[in-house]
Amino acid sequence: MSDVTDATELQSDSSRTEVDWVRCIPFYILQVSALSVFFVEFSWMAVIMTLVMFYPRMFGLTGFYHRYFAHRAYKTSRWFQFVGAVLGGAAIQRGALWWASHHRDHHRFSDTDKDIHSPKKTGFLYSHMGWFMTKENYKFKSDRIQDFTKYPELVFINKHDVLIPVLFFILCFGVGHFWNGVMGIEEGSTWAMSGWQLVAYSFCLGTVVLHHCTFFVNSLAHIWGARPYKTTDTSRNNLLIALLTMGEGWHNNHHHFQSSARNGFRWYQIDMTYMVLKFLSLVGIVWDLKPVPKHVVHRTADAEADQAKQETETVTAV
Repeated sequence: MSDVTDATELQSDSSRTEVDWVRCIPFYILQVSALSVFFVEFSWMAVIMTLVMFYPRMFGLTGFYHRYFAHRAYKTSRWFQFVGAVLGGAAIQRGALWWASHHRDHHRFSDTDKDIHSPKKTGFLYSHMGWFMTKENYKFKSDRIQDFTKYPELVFINKHDVLIPVLFFILCFGVGHFWNGVMGIEEGSTWAMSGWQLVAYSFCLGTVVLHHCTFFVNSLAHIWGARPYKTTDTSRNNLLIALLTMGEGWHNNHHHFQSSARNGFRWYQIDMTYMVLKFLSLVGIVWDLKPVPKHVVHRTADAEADQAKQETETVTAV
């Protein structure tokens, strides 16, 4: 559960980086629980169901937590934003409003001393996951996201952010437990599955993998990759991270033009999140997807350098 604070409160350097070891015990247990797959029998059906449950939760983070709640890159209905908050909550990265309020600060102070997760300032491991565990960052910066705190249902699941993970645990166990009977599958079959198998594979291993894929955007995507745009931070484009996170790896693009619903600016930059959003817009569930202006796409660092060179040559000629 996140505490509520006003972001104008003064922070000391020590409080910003002080890990709340006791409060993070569930987080440690979850990370270690990924090993539980070695203590249950292997099941292809559990693997398939893990993938089925993985990508909607990833989209909950990328399509809703990030592009909708943090950046308002498109519009949707009240009921569907609640669905998105629930999907993202099942990824077990706290509430949508907590997540988005901290992300807005990341963009406001990117790679400065006030950035909550900058590998340039605080190192790789802290930017990857350490920031997530500190006493200061447990707090919910309500004043950063007043555009969404007017919805009581969002505030409720943000305050009680343990509720959705518990329900997701029950869902995993229930689907796995009743799978064989409902589908008429005999135990021992290739397609058989048990409750604890699905918990081990989907809730435990699947969630940990999802965690670190998205954490790489904060850490690795500021260290490894291409920088086609000359931003004021160290953000980079990384194809591998983009594939793992449904398009979030086009991080330099995103920092160059944050408000777009599309992170993969060019046709060959695979952005599965945008593809899903585009489909949802075609059926009227979301609308007003903010595009990337053409002049923004072509305003690369090389183009800027060429333009500066031409301007210099023109001045010299005169």
